[in-house]
Amino acid sequence: MGTTKDCQKKVKIELDNKLQLAAPSREILEELAINAAKEGSPDATFQYAFCLSKSTEPAELRYAIKILDGLVREGYEHQVDCMYGSACALYLLRDYDQARSRCESILRTRPESRLALELHLACVASQEQKEKEDVKKIATIGTVAVAAVGVAGVIASALMSKK
Repeated sequence: MGTTKDCQKKVKIELDNKLQLAAPSREILEELAINAAKEGSPDATFQYAFCLSKSTEPAELRYAIKILDGLVREGYEHQVDCMYGSACALYLLRDYDQARSRCESILRTRPESRLALELHLACVASQEQKEKEDVKKIATIGTVAVAAVGVAGVIASALMSKK
């Protein structure tokens, strides 16, 4: 079990590095947006949305998901690539459950997809890390609350003893 967790963590680190390096520049996004608007073809739209799915801006990531999901609904021929792009955007938005679900859909139809498998493993590792962080936050809040009650008790006791 430890080996699997280590593998997931390693894949997560590598994927995070890849996605950081894949973040598009403003110039590339503008060029692709102009081209998509000018051509109006599904291929040009896909190129723009797929590039947008690696953005560092949450609004752009949500827009990429909307476009890519629309292409899938319209029956665009590269549906698996659209689903992968959406999964990447969801991962970058820290919506690990939805990203993992998209990866699982891809892996059901294309079990050999290395990219989907890598993203799936990173989603699992990220979700576990997020849950651990949430537990730590709850524990910290609980400790602070107990301490505050204790301090209030000491202050109340001191005020009562002065009377």
